[in-house]
Amino acid sequence: MVNIEENKIKFSCKNLWKLFGNKPEEFLKNKNYNPSEADLKEFNIIGAVQNANIEILEGEIFVIMGLSGSGKSTLVRCLSRLIESTHGQIYFENSDLRKMSDKELIDLRRHKMGMVFQNFALLPHMTVFGNVMFPLEIQGSKKDEIKKKALKVIELVGLKGRENYFPKELSGGQQQRVGIARSLAVDPEVWFLDEPFSALDPLIRKEMQDEFLRLQNLLHKTIIFITHDFDEAIKLADRIAIMKDGLIIQVGTPEQLVINPATNYVKEFTNDILRSKVLTASSIMEKISNKTNNYIKINEKSVVESFAADLIDNNKNALVVNDENKEVGIITKEKVIDILINRDNKISR
Repeated sequence: MVNIEENKIKFSCKNLWKLFGNKPEEFLKNKNYNPSEADLKEFNIIGAVQNANIEILEGEIFVIMGLSGSGKSTLVRCLSRLIESTHGQIYFENSDLRKMSDKELIDLRRHKMGMVFQNFALLPHMTVFGNVMFPLEIQGSKKDEIKKKALKVIELVGLKGRENYFPKELSGGQQQRVGIARSLAVDPEVWFLDEPFSALDPLIRKEMQDEFLRLQNLLHKTIIFITHDFDEAIKLADRIAIMKDGLIIQVGTPEQLVINPATNYVKEFTNDILRSKVLTASSIMEKISNKTNNYIKINEKSVVESFAADLIDNNKNALVVNDENKEVGIITKEKVIDILINRDNKISR
């Protein structure tokens, strides 16, 4: 997990709008860039993205989630300038993408951005090797360098030995691995993934999520990931932005969203989530009063699910320590059992 307090901002947007309808720029200006829901309805304007403000940190997996029609895919297409936003700023580090020329934007996409989509978008007449080499050939890289990079990422995603297979000869999960390899071949600094696993069956989807986390642990990319599945979001995300009707309702870590949902809408998303998957030791620990030798030492950032079995099976409590190995709290076995059976609903910060 990325350290939210220490990492610098890699990608961001400010006051970003994407409206569909008649003369949306003029409408927005006439409403002082702050139209109400009633204004949108009166002028038959669709607010696909409304006044979005987000900051995405270097090396973080930032998940944008919401139901169909919430605006999540539109927001990401605006961020990557696959579609043009109506108003606002989009920053890659200190450069405003909306002010870039077509040439500058193409160069940025070719060398610093990677994109993976739900439908794989592989070229059916090309082999795995050909598909992965394709973006490197567009870059104009040297032939020997292209082959070397392509082989490296093919091996990285677990497709070594299948370089000469065509897409139709691969399973859905293998095809998605090709899409991932192709996007990684250019060594992007920012990686966009639009529901990349939603078309896969549940077992392959879980396998690809695990593979995705393995790759991130190796590569430390800045990732903007779209999903409508909250289970997937909490498994992958450092932070999550929840959208509804074009608005960003709340941004926070999975734990923050579960403990302190900003609205009933966010609460509905988190109701069925196993709290043991997201609650960390630091959020449930108590002050140290009487410390015995009957404990297991755990880090304050550990999630309950990772240490619950050890406490219960060994009939022990947990001694919580920080990254400097300083003792900061205790967790009783009974507290963990309450969370596992969802009996403790009083956790807050």
